[in-house]
Amino acid sequence: MQRTKSSAEQYNGFTAEERAAMKEHARDQKNAGARRGSRAEKEAAAERDVLAKIAEMPEADRFLAERIHDIVKAAAPDLTPKLWYGMPAYARDGKVVCHFQSAQKFKSRYATLGFSDQATLDDGAMWPTAYALKELTTADEQRISVLVKKASVE
Repeated sequence: MQRTKSSAEQYNGFTAEERAAMKEHARDQKNAGARRGSRAEKEAAAERDVLAKIAEMPEADRFLAERIHDIVKAAAPDLTPKLWYGMPAYARDGKVVCHFQSAQKFKSRYATLGFSDQATLDDGAMWPTAYALKELTTADEQRISVLVKKASVE
């Protein structure tokens, strides 16, 4: 009788999508480090990179990412757009505060808006740090705006 392996025994490391994201992150870091110019020029180039990445997304993800980008820029203009593991992110002093992850990137059922520990969204002993997105209503956009404003404050 042949014994089947448990899922823990079958683990072969990172998925192909995770490895690709890590390679993309390394490439993004290398490209950002190689940029010359003023801080404003570097930030403008980083935003162009984010907008280019958004433009490459499938239509549903692209629509969500464009709306998130607009909401973040309006609610927290002090956050700087940047690529983070190949996805749009928004940082304060170089540290990611929030990020958008397309559904297509990891073959997920929905896109995600996530917040890092830099976001200071603390609310008691437990609070959400990521939100699933399938579409955005006006109420959703207003809620995201409030979260991003709160997250952008040091």
